[in-house]
Amino acid sequence: MLRLLDYGYIAATIGFTVYGQMMLKWRIGQFGALPSDPLSKLRFLILLLFDPAIFSGFAAGFLASLAWMAAMTKFPLNHAYPFMSLNFVVVGVLSYWMLAEPVSAQKCAGLGLIVLGTILAARG
Repeated sequence: MLRLLDYGYIAATIGFTVYGQMMLKWRIGQFGALPSDPLSKLRFLILLLFDPAIFSGFAAGFLASLAWMAAMTKFPLNHAYPFMSLNFVVVGVLSYWMLAEPVSAQKCAGLGLIVLGTILAARG
């Protein structure tokens, strides 16, 4: 049971990482394209930096780092790190569902292979 709870650190790392990526993409999409002239570009990036939702994505990245450090106290790196590939799977599914990003049979097959690879790596 305790070992299962240790995997919670890995799950938290994945959850915080995915949240951060999804939040950044969602909010940046609402701000529009990056301007081309340097002064407007700087102003745009500063607005992004101080947006509360985007800031929460940065905070999630920090929390993911803390959770990962905790995971590193429980598992060898070569066991824990393959689980990070699940970020691609979760972000792929959520970006289709929440952001209406396109999906193809090739993407689905690739995500399936990532899941299979993660299972094989975790057992090896």
